[in-house]
Amino acid sequence: MATASLVGMLAAMPPPSTTPPNQGKPRIADPLGAVVHGAPATARDAAGAPARPAPVVRDRDDACPGALRLHTADDGRLARLRLPGGILTNRQVDALAAAAERYGDGHLGITSRGNAELRGIGDTCGTGLAELLRHTALLPSERHERIRNIVASPLAGLDGRGHGTLHPWLRELDALLCAQDWTPALSGRFLFALDDGRGDVAGLGADVTLLAQAEGRAVVRVGASTVGVAAADAPRAALEAARAFLATAAAAGTGAWRVRELPPGHEVALARTLADAGIPAEPAPVPDAHATAPAPGTAAAPDGTYAVIVAPVLGRVTSTQLRALAGPGGEVRITPWRGFVLPGFDERAAREKLRRLHDAGFTTTPDAPWAGVGACTGRPGCAKALADVRRDALPGPGVLPVYWSGCERRCGHPHGDWVDVTATPDGHYTVAVRGAGERQVPLGDGELAIAVAAARGTAAPETARTQATGTGTGTGTTTR
Repeated sequence: MATASLVGMLAAMPPPSTTPPNQGKPRIADPLGAVVHGAPATARDAAGAPARPAPVVRDRDDACPGALRLHTADDGRLARLRLPGGILTNRQVDALAAAAERYGDGHLGITSRGNAELRGIGDTCGTGLAELLRHTALLPSERHERIRNIVASPLAGLDGRGHGTLHPWLRELDALLCAQDWTPALSGRFLFALDDGRGDVAGLGADVTLLAQAEGRAVVRVGASTVGVAAADAPRAALEAARAFLATAAAAGTGAWRVRELPPGHEVALARTLADAGIPAEPAPVPDAHATAPAPGTAAAPDGTYAVIVAPVLGRVTSTQLRALAGPGGEVRITPWRGFVLPGFDERAAREKLRRLHDAGFTTTPDAPWAGVGACTGRPGCAKALADVRRDALPGPGVLPVYWSGCERRCGHPHGDWVDVTATPDGHYTVAVRGAGERQVPLGDGELAIAVAAARGTAAPETARTQATGTGTGTGTTTR
């Protein structure tokens, strides 16, 4: 079959429109004390993720969208573009801006895995989009495009922390994934995390995590198992761990998409897997992990260069904003916290770039009104949403991030400790703190802004009332 016809066929294939029970995005049930990601809220592993989810049985492949398999949403087709490590060249940034203008709604959405989404794509635009991505090296393998899910520490090599750059790991792991005939069997949700040792992306609940260590060593973590390997062997160890997961999932017979979905008694035998692959490994302690976003502003590197760190409001940028990100380092890094890191500036140029991006509408300081505020797509783009959460979301400072969800699926919510604001079928919102200190937040009529501010750890209720003058309604009731 010709490549063009294959691309056209795949672009026209929407995933199934219904989600059978126990499939799709796991739910976080209310009220407090129920289920978080399928596990009791108090049962958590060292990374702060649920230690053991309830058994999940899946009888189909996942329907996660990609660059070729577009999802049909209420606002048109949706394409999800895997960007390993979130790293883009300036040329690729310009190509995505052109794609948003030519084929989508003029915006680019950023996901909680540092990937990108185009929405509002026309029914006949799939082939053109695929060609554009292919010509800018954003689609290196059509068979593997949905399984290139790799997050990486966004400040690796840029601020003097951690154990240096992750680019060699990224390139090698991505090439290994795209070179195998068996890797397309992985779910489009299976996630690799490459951590430079600071523990930031190691806290994101990935299926396979690599953590750089001193003296040329690395830790490999899969589920509750951790081993130490030579840093040079780490990408191959990650690949073998993924292969072992597929074998374990097949033996379990539950159709698991993620490591945490494997039933009890069917854990990935990590040490034996690496031994069989000829990769020397030794026992290693569980490393510290805490999902922490880089603060907006600038970061200084030991070599005297600076990186600029910004975030778009509610995780979406216009094509004009996207183009404004290009910098002298020739690279833009998208973070798993829906932000951008731009390397390669001197101190003066970094301050000027930060000022220009502030003027362009980006969040550029940790205390900016929209810092730490996120939201799913909501109405009108998502058929499952119960509210227009992007309109209702409220700006305002807070210690904890807050995420506004249009339904109980809570697509794209943060990891770690966060404030959960979720629309309900009766036209209201619930507010809860998720993470180590799970609790429901009392919410009276007309007190949504106050409840959210209190949950985030801000001070006076009177301050919270003044924060209700943003794009949200500031009440406990959704507006239709």
